Amino acid sequence: QVQVVESGGGSVQAGGSLKLSCGASRYTFNTFSYYCMGWFRQAPGKEREEVATIDSDGTTSYADSVKGRFTIAKDNAKSTLFLQMNSLKPEDTAMYYCARGGYNTCSSSFGDWGQGTQVTVSS
Repeated sequence: QVQVVESGGGSVQAGGSLKLSCGASRYTFNTFSYYCMGWFRQAPGKEREEVATIDSDGTTSYADSVKGRFTIAKDNAKSTLFLQMNSLKPEDTAMYYCARGGYNTCSSSFGDWGQGTQVTVSS
């Protein structure tokens, strides 16, 4: 079973930045080369929402609420997924998760959920 580990969360003031990372015990170069990867978040009392995705060819997609502030990236050689978060707002406060999507598509369901990393933004 794949064990996904997210890291990099923390507490920052509004306007600050954080960089999240994600890796997994069975993720290899091929995983990132051929699969869609994504970042999601869930705030207390709210449903989980998709934040950003990056397809096998590097095509990225962002939720409207984070466009221009967040950047998703991946390092195939290190089998690591990143989320650079700038100009953070209190409404970005949530547990952040990474997950693996479909083979050469971001249109199918995501899986391999980790425990998440908490991001807290104070005003």
